Amino acid sequence: MKSARDAPRFFSSIQVKYALTYIVLIGAVLILLNTYPVLSTQESVFRSKTTSLQSQVAVISSALADQETLTADNVSQVMGVLGNMGLTRVVVTDPSGLVLYDTDALPADGEEQTLQEETEREPVYRYALFREVVRALEGYDKVFSQFIDGEFRSSAAGPVVYRSMIIGAVYVYEVDTGQAELLLGMQSNLRGISIVICAMVLGMSLLFSKALTSRIGALLRAIRIVREGEYNHRVSLKGNDELKQLADEFNQLTDRLQTTEEVRRRFVSDASHELKTPLASIRLLTDSILQSEHIDSDLAREFVGDIGEEADRLTRITEKLLTLTRLDTVAPTDTGPVEVKTVVEKVERMLQPLARAGEVEITCRLEEGCVIRCTEDDLYQIAFNLMENAVKYNLPGGSVTVTLRRTEEQVELEVADTGVGIPEEDLDKVFRRFYRVDKARSRAAGGTGLGLSIVSDTVHAHGGTVTARAREGGGSVFLVTFPAWREEGAP
Repeated sequence: MKSARDAPRFFSSIQVKYALTYIVLIGAVLILLNTYPVLSTQESVFRSKTTSLQSQVAVISSALADQETLTADNVSQVMGVLGNMGLTRVVVTDPSGLVLYDTDALPADGEEQTLQEETEREPVYRYALFREVVRALEGYDKVFSQFIDGEFRSSAAGPVVYRSMIIGAVYVYEVDTGQAELLLGMQSNLRGISIVICAMVLGMSLLFSKALTSRIGALLRAIRIVREGEYNHRVSLKGNDELKQLADEFNQLTDRLQTTEEVRRRFVSDASHELKTPLASIRLLTDSILQSEHIDSDLAREFVGDIGEEADRLTRITEKLLTLTRLDTVAPTDTGPVEVKTVVEKVERMLQPLARAGEVEITCRLEEGCVIRCTEDDLYQIAFNLMENAVKYNLPGGSVTVTLRRTEEQVELEVADTGVGIPEEDLDKVFRRFYRVDKARSRAAGGTGLGLSIVSDTVHAHGGTVTARAREGGGSVFLVTFPAWREEGAP
């Protein structure tokens, strides 16, 4: 069950992080959308105004340049011909800055206010002390534009030159509200579009983040359920993205966990059963001895012998369980080149007494040069278990044939017997732990059902494979393959 401690903090939630990231990204785009077009349009208007005013100043200056000296009369005559040319204000001065012509005697902006103050101090003579006029009288063209209070306010000035002499200056001033209204309208439209986009983005980010985190939440809930031991739980996600792949991997993992848990439970059950049987026999035999007041010494010796055999059986089961545990938890170490023929010959010598007692003949056909990467103890255990089973579960007068050969890439060890054989439906089960085809015969032979499991796990730990098949004419064939050893640098 999810506890308050497991719940993430608000700003640590993936949903919140995803939504905030999406909102910040779109917010940055909207800021760019609301600033770049406006600034670009404003700059374009400024360039247009600059070109237009410079052209108008040039026209007026050229018209006045025919006069040797500028006076209020001749300037008024020229300007009467030209008109105001669509300008808000036109001012013409002589070389000293004295105003000779002004279409608007009253100032209209901050800088003109300075001019008005100058005019109030000098009611007869007015001097245009604009910075543009000052620069024009120095021989420079000056243009200034700004967007303020919803208007484009632009001014320009240029010198009036007669035979390379500056005889005056022309100052023009324009207030444009038409293009300003267009710019303000564009700003308003962009602002409205941005508000709509923000609302849509907010809704979509919440929707998408909820959809994403709901799928992650489903995986998280599934993990918690499996953590509680319900390995049969599966999670189903739609789509074909990484989360769907993660869900598929999770389901495969739970499949493995469920299989492992079932094997573990069966293993514990089988191990308990196998250990219970000899313990029950020991308990029964000891009770029989204790309850008999005048037990015969030969019978007591027989009971004690049986107790020893059951104890030996317990020891074998325990040793094999420890071997399987070691194979499950510890990877093989200290591996190196091992000559298979030498190990198989040693196993053959060890099993000859058992084979003679069961009237079974062991025949070995072993090739030279069959070297694999392994440990000698592990290889001995593999060969011993396979050859011992072939002898134990054989018939009197039967035979066991051990064949060792090498192909180009592999070393093959084959153990064939003429015994009772394995049914076809059991061939894929014989390597399971505690699995026995004939339980009665296995117990009579002292088997534990763990030998072939040890063989399989050991072979796989060293990169090999083991298979079982029925032998023609009766019996079984076990084939073990290992990668052949190669010296480093060998082709």
